[in-house]
Amino acid sequence: MKDAPNALRTVFATLLIVLPLSASAETPGSTSGEPKPFSWMAIAPDAGEACRVPRPPADLAETAYLRNGYRAILRILVAERHLKAETCDCLLGEFTWGMALAELPRFQTSDNPRLPFKVLDLYAMADALEAEHAEGCSE
Repeated sequence: MKDAPNALRTVFATLLIVLPLSASAETPGSTSGEPKPFSWMAIAPDAGEACRVPRPPADLAETAYLRNGYRAILRILVAERHLKAETCDCLLGEFTWGMALAELPRFQTSDNPRLPFKVLDLYAMADALEAEHAEGCSE
């Protein structure tokens, strides 16, 4: 039992040495005393995601429901162009959010301005077109 206090002191002394060393490891923002930016933990996107329609800007529409619908419409437009052009090149750069807004009448299912379309139906359509395009490019 007399060795227990000595063992405890050894563990405590080791922690006193190890903890300050690990806390001083160089990380973004640690030398300036500023908070670390969240992006330093970000994982680089896969190469296949380079042609993925990004999240729409917050000012595109009042609600997330509408923004998600416009994103699905843009996905449909891009996939349709890929299939029509029969290309596996990324054509996303040719499209704008304004084009998705302009195509709303084509996809509109309701006169309700807050729910002008069925987002899940748009997702299903976009997924099917993108799968068809991916299948054509994998051959």
